[in-house]
Amino acid sequence: MNAAPAAAPDAPPNGWRTFLWLWGSQALSVLGGGLSGFAMNIYLTQTRFPLESQRAELAAALSLTALGWTFAAIFGAPLAGALADRWDRRRIMLTCDLLGALLLAGGVALVTLTTPPVWALVAYTAALGLVGTFHGSAFDTSYALLVPRAQLPRANGMMQTIWSLSGLLSPALAALLIGLPALARSGGGPAWLAGIRDGVPLAFAIDGATFLLAALVIWRLRIPSPPRREAGPRPSLGQDMRFGWKFIFSRPPLLHLLLTFAAVNLLTSGVGVLHPLLVRFALVPSEGAGGLSQEAALATLWTAMSAGGLAGGLLVSAWGGLKRRRVLGVLVPMVLAGTAQAASGALGHLGMLVPVCIAVACFGVMTPIMNAHSQAIWQSQVPPDMQGRVFSVRRLIAQFTAPVSTALAGLLAARYAPGGILLWAGLLMGLVAGAQLLNPVIRRVEVTLAPAPVAGAEVSG
Repeated sequence: MNAAPAAAPDAPPNGWRTFLWLWGSQALSVLGGGLSGFAMNIYLTQTRFPLESQRAELAAALSLTALGWTFAAIFGAPLAGALADRWDRRRIMLTCDLLGALLLAGGVALVTLTTPPVWALVAYTAALGLVGTFHGSAFDTSYALLVPRAQLPRANGMMQTIWSLSGLLSPALAALLIGLPALARSGGGPAWLAGIRDGVPLAFAIDGATFLLAALVIWRLRIPSPPRREAGPRPSLGQDMRFGWKFIFSRPPLLHLLLTFAAVNLLTSGVGVLHPLLVRFALVPSEGAGGLSQEAALATLWTAMSAGGLAGGLLVSAWGGLKRRRVLGVLVPMVLAGTAQAASGALGHLGMLVPVCIAVACFGVMTPIMNAHSQAIWQSQVPPDMQGRVFSVRRLIAQFTAPVSTALAGLLAARYAPGGILLWAGLLMGLVAGAQLLNPVIRRVEVTLAPAPVAGAEVSG
């Protein structure tokens, strides 16, 4: 990892170094986002709706702010992707980082100077989600131009470590920040710090600072935007937004791979609902929890998953991933992840905390491996000047099942044991991925079946 991979004809000579700068700045930004996201939950729980009688309002606020971010990010993706292929991607990232810093400054004012209504908090998180999807569309389509094709799985593995590391560090760092004002009041700390009610504004401010730092890094870098291949008049923005759908649906192997991920998200995204219920009703009451409180047991469970994700990201980063038949690097980890989820449900039903943590850690290991190989396949199959439009539709199709999964998990958990739901969802995931191993269409996903269409050629629709 110390030596930069040799540049290939499809990457500039200093591309790997530029990617490392981008990766480092993005890692700080993601960590900052984890701090502010955790701080928002603490603000809603402890400051905005602290009373037991406000449980319904709290649940609604938590759900609505999360859905505001999710819907803005998912449904804003087609427009963000179309503009990423039309505009300079470096300028998009720079603008989004500055807008993110401005929004976080507004967030500091929002939680310190007023008592904001829930709709204002939902609009605030939706704005952050929209800025994030524009930044992500430009970022995800930029580093593929910097990294040699053979190193794409390694680069993607490094990107996956960012999210796992944030999940591992953000809760503890946010909790430390939130407690600093109280510590300053009890220990004679600085007056400005002691005068703050809690550290939520500090978390927002640090997140804003990471946006500014990322903007500074991007401002100093040279990031290419590929020239578009046009045939005839330039397509309209609406035609560009439809282009990704046509590209994907005209390539059955990519569509099969994408629908597989949509099914997996349907079967796994509900763990955010199921894990707290598993801890509350199955693990904490048992002797296997060792007397841990509900908060400590849940933190242990989620830390194990994040640690597994970090280990998986480091593994694929050091290994570099498969150079051929990368679809096996997607489907085999999916089968193993489904098995691990099923095991976590069965062991959780028996009240065995440590084995459940091992199972969810194994699930975490598999996630970055499958995601890194999938990203490498898409980056290799989609021409760089079309990746913004295609990747945005890809994100929408793959992730639209996530909120459905969350809602479905809540409905099922009202009637059935969370361990049983995890067990059957994991078994179904393994079955779906195993069936795709025998699917002749998806096995051709790395074969270029037809030339990519030129954007202007689709004007007639």
